[in-house]
Amino acid sequence: MTSLPTSRRLVVGVAGGTGSGKSTVGRRLIEALGRDNVAYLDQDSYYRDLGHLSREERRAHNFDHPDAIEFPLFAEHIQRLRAGETIEKPDYSFTLHTRTDRITKVPPADVILVEGILILADREVREAMDIRLFVDTDDDIRLGRRLTRDIQERGRTIDDVLAQYMGTVRPMHLAFVEPSKRYADVVIPGGGMNDVAIAMVVGTLRDWAAARAKDGP
Repeated sequence: MTSLPTSRRLVVGVAGGTGSGKSTVGRRLIEALGRDNVAYLDQDSYYRDLGHLSREERRAHNFDHPDAIEFPLFAEHIQRLRAGETIEKPDYSFTLHTRTDRITKVPPADVILVEGILILADREVREAMDIRLFVDTDDDIRLGRRLTRDIQERGRTIDDVLAQYMGTVRPMHLAFVEPSKRYADVVIPGGGMNDVAIAMVVGTLRDWAAARAKDGP
């Protein structure tokens, strides 16, 4: 990990495969640092709007390829937060596969936390980060978590989830997500339950905040 800046906001990326525990890691970092000190951007909010396609065409879309994400807007929002601006994060419906009319205003904070499966695979987003984390969890655990989430939260059937997993999720994980691990500064095995790894990251962030406060804004 390179030396961290003390005169500007810090961008921390949390990547990893579907169901790896990225959100849990992110939540634990936010809890440790204080919610008011963290601006949170999730890749899931930046899926491209598919409203121009039929319902069946949307269902068949490859949502696990980098092209499914509007990364230029994602990168722009990271840089605007770093510059001290409030951004308007889009809202995405996973049942309709379209963006909704709602937005979420995200004000700037000392730490900008970016989370998503493909954030290390996109060069512009990756290079905007000061710390890059990769959450590494066994495939069978990730699949089980994905099944539970998609059935309970997104109204999908077991057959639909498995078909999508074998058709696009797993191939895209092998093609883009897993290779992006080489860009990580820290790999966290086991996800959000790895207390030692998370404590080390939290300690680094707290040290940065203390140095920043000492040196001034």
